Amino acid sequence: MARMTMIEAIRDAMDVMMARDERVVVFGEDVGYFGGVFRCTAGLQQKYGKTRCFDAPINESGIVGTAIGMASYGLRPCIEIQFADYMYPAYDQIVSEAARLRYRSNGEFTCPMVIRMPTGGGIFGGQTHSQSPEALFTHVAGLKTVVPSNPRDAKGLLIAAIEDPDPVIFLEPKRLYNGPFDGHHDRPVTPWSKHDLSEVPNGHFSLPLGKASIVREGAAVTVLAYGTMVYVAQAAAAETGIDAEIIDLRTLIPLDMETIAASVRKTGRCVVVHEATLTSGFGAELAGLVQESCFFQLEAPVARVTGWDTPYPHAQEWDYFPGPARVGRALVETMEA
Repeated sequence: MARMTMIEAIRDAMDVMMARDERVVVFGEDVGYFGGVFRCTAGLQQKYGKTRCFDAPINESGIVGTAIGMASYGLRPCIEIQFADYMYPAYDQIVSEAARLRYRSNGEFTCPMVIRMPTGGGIFGGQTHSQSPEALFTHVAGLKTVVPSNPRDAKGLLIAAIEDPDPVIFLEPKRLYNGPFDGHHDRPVTPWSKHDLSEVPNGHFSLPLGKASIVREGAAVTVLAYGTMVYVAQAAAAETGIDAEIIDLRTLIPLDMETIAASVRKTGRCVVVHEATLTSGFGAELAGLVQESCFFQLEAPVARVTGWDTPYPHAQEWDYFPGPARVGRALVETMEA
């Protein structure tokens, strides 16, 4: 197996699927000749030509609308929105067309498309390049939402997403593109080449959507996290010494409630961590589901550690970012409750 960054693993997934299935096309702003703002599509146009990997105008609604048309006619577009923050002009197309096509046609049409979007903060992108809008997608029936946290999962989940018959929102935590990040911004970055999860199987390799991963087994408290927050949770558990069981959700919809419930019933406590704002964030849904499924086993209220209910600040990025100190405090308070 080769060692890859998340960028390389995402590129490899598209490369594998483009070689395997001529219906797979890749396009978006600057993804062709330039290879994408983060270079996730570098080299694909040279390899497959301008009809399989091409640049689109700066028009997100046009990019998504074109992809919906392609998908309804049998192609499998894998498109890129340059930042998740830029998806709002296309939101009507995503919600009213892509998500509804199977339902409104009584199953005669499907929409096998993937919308890739870099998401989250930690790179000093400010309020318009750091948003985590996953809850806007998980609320919509007909969409699947994926958030990988490492190169191995990124490749396996992206291939599964491209092969899926329905639209998949694929959110890529850009703070993880080149290495895992535990929330300590003042420390040197550890490259993926020194991490076990950078070992990515060659060729076609897929992971099932809707299956979480237990990244740390424990008995004291369950931590539910995804994307960058998986590493923050691991750092918080190590620094507090609390025996936390940490679950990387990997896909938000479909959600692996079986794994979540089994863990919470074992530990009796639960902390939910995400980078998005608190109010109406996906953590609220997780807390509600845990309360419904595990009420009689819970020894303390479900806690949430999230971003604040403000735009993502540039100058105070690390005050907004839910770092290991905040997560650690929540773990301690939950154990003492």
